[in-house]
Amino acid sequence: MVTARRIPVGLSTASVYPENTEAAFRFAADLDYDGVELMVWADPVSQDPGSVLRLVRKYGVPVLAVHAPCLLISQRVWGADPVAKLGLSVEAAEILGASTVVVHPPFRWQRRYAEGFVDQVKTLEQGSHVSVSVENMYPMRADVLFRDRGTDRLRRRGGPGPAVSAYSPSLDPTDTGFDHYTLDLSHTATAGMDALALAGRMGAGLNHLHLADGRGSSMDEHMIPGDGEQPCADVCRQLAGSDYAGQVVLEVSTQSARTRSERSVMLGRALSFAREHLDRPAQSAIAPGPEHPRAAGVVRVPHADAARVPGSSEVSESADPGAENRDT
Repeated sequence: MVTARRIPVGLSTASVYPENTEAAFRFAADLDYDGVELMVWADPVSQDPGSVLRLVRKYGVPVLAVHAPCLLISQRVWGADPVAKLGLSVEAAEILGASTVVVHPPFRWQRRYAEGFVDQVKTLEQGSHVSVSVENMYPMRADVLFRDRGTDRLRRRGGPGPAVSAYSPSLDPTDTGFDHYTLDLSHTATAGMDALALAGRMGAGLNHLHLADGRGSSMDEHMIPGDGEQPCADVCRQLAGSDYAGQVVLEVSTQSARTRSERSVMLGRALSFAREHLDRPAQSAIAPGPEHPRAAGVVRVPHADAARVPGSSEVSESADPGAENRDT
């Protein structure tokens, strides 16, 4: 009998903020996530593949994906050149054995980067086993200027306020067309987009899901799936019923947790939601294969090769992530 290949469910290291990268590996191991998505940002450990490899070995948790440093708060991580940073992100993914790099569309003011973005993505994918998966984003809305940013206020006034996109040429990557996409369900909520329709436009190119929820606020909420109004369960069931061979990553906010125990409960609840709705019966699998390994054997490049990426010096695994906030 054919055995279904379980869709791997990872934890974004950004989901444990204000705790650091090592804390994310610890939570992932304790809660039995299949791996992590490494957010490259202010935490020095996240910028150093050598340090991340030590966490892979220490906790037996692989890196499924690398999120390129393209948040506003990480504009100076790995230098100021976004072209170079995307290339370095693919190199880091190769070092860490990750199959995917998640990247945002260029900002409008990054003209040179925007002009060559499509070609750079194609070139990077042709020269590597790593897929560069472009993520859908959301606009900046006038409502963020008001203290009351919630959905009740938006409903009272008849919907979201005026909005402007900071991305070139669009916050919807299907407007341009790429081989691989990341669907973010918190971003669809904030953008007021139909998540299922967007998934349909992404089609077979959809290979990475940021599973989170939202209520349509003017701010990016990254709620635990099931707590908002996005069709999280429907999207998961759609993937489970298809030949989807990508990954699902919980990219949620747990900043409201007062203790590590509370954060663990939140992350465990998110994982349970994902596993329940991604459950794949044996007969639905058309591409059986081994699950993503949960061991240090995922490392494909020797530790010494980490020197190719800036910041590969010895960095303490318990380094503080700093006081910067997530771009959410």
